[in-house]
Amino acid sequence: MKKIIVLGAGLVGKAIAFDLHKQFAVTSADVSADALSYLQKKYKIKTLQFDISDKKLLKQKIKDFDLVVCAVPGFMGFETLKTIIEAGKNVVDISFFPENSLELDALAKKNNVTAVVDCGVAPGMDNVILGYYNELMDVNFFECLVGGLPVVRKFPFEYKAPFSPIDVIEEYTRPARYMENGFVVTKPAMSDTELINFSEVGTLESFNTDGLRSLLYTMKHIPDMKEKTLRYPGHIQFIQALKAAGFLDNNRRISVNGMEINPLQFSSKLLIDEWKSKPDEDEFTIMRISINGKWKMENGKWKNKKIIYNLYDRFDKVSGISSMARTTGYTCTAAVNLIAKNIFKNKGVFPPELVGKYSECFNFFMNYLKQRNVIYKEVTSDELKTHK
Repeated sequence: MKKIIVLGAGLVGKAIAFDLHKQFAVTSADVSADALSYLQKKYKIKTLQFDISDKKLLKQKIKDFDLVVCAVPGFMGFETLKTIIEAGKNVVDISFFPENSLELDALAKKNNVTAVVDCGVAPGMDNVILGYYNELMDVNFFECLVGGLPVVRKFPFEYKAPFSPIDVIEEYTRPARYMENGFVVTKPAMSDTELINFSEVGTLESFNTDGLRSLLYTMKHIPDMKEKTLRYPGHIQFIQALKAAGFLDNNRRISVNGMEINPLQFSSKLLIDEWKSKPDEDEFTIMRISINGKWKMENGKWKNKKIIYNLYDRFDKVSGISSMARTTGYTCTAAVNLIAKNIFKNKGVFPPELVGKYSECFNFFMNYLKQRNVIYKEVTSDELKTHK
């Protein structure tokens, strides 16, 4: 039986360990004794408590494992992934760090490592789906709308963070890049807000976030691409007010009673309680993926086609695992299985679109998630008006 270590026992890391331990010998690692205790008591999963940021120690701890899952916070993700690759271990990463993971491709090839990165819900499954259809059609437009929200709306934010608040705040502060008419355009985060209706939950507000990531490099032939985050209407006004007042500033220090305080770290400490989900709190993940382009028919002619995938997933009351943890974590564990079962064997660093391009891998992702009741519903239209 293959031995797998999951680095990080947060909300998503726990879901990953829970899913993998059904098939593999799983060990969960974290610096938090409380997080590890939960996995030990509830699922009887082996645990290791140590400081993952200690590179020398990390290499020592992972040396006896066949595969590593990196589910650490984004601020330490790149260096952790680099250390794993240097140790010669195959890895699936969901830390969503701001650096360009493709910079580690040569290192991974040198060390004979398969590294699948950004393998969550978004980025993640939207990349898998785009990668698949990019092989079948001439794509000219891609859009991903995605959000994770509580069912019960509570003033003022009407939001609960499925992961670290500092990583959520990063979505609100990092400039958003997207493709427009074949050029990379940068706009402020939270710009271009618009209201969009969803049959399952009603009207939500979308806004620009820097979610395209690797697609800006691997799919730069697609002239129009964008990713937007979804929240309940009004949420962004409160975040913009915090930002304007300096609460989200990570580049300054303020003196309070003789103590130097970082505004972003201070705000994160306050928001972690405000945004933290209760253990059994009902929430949902919603996503709409749109792909437009031309499809080559058997007679050699081309026709316009639009592909839409919709996801609406709710908190799992039976397992007690949140929707965001399921949709993110089980995409990751699907990739782990692809590597562990030698279905995907390429060496280097691979964002999900470079895995999903293979029909066998795409179908594996879809079936794996369906078995866990994470269902992407496909809608297609052959008669498509040109997207403006």
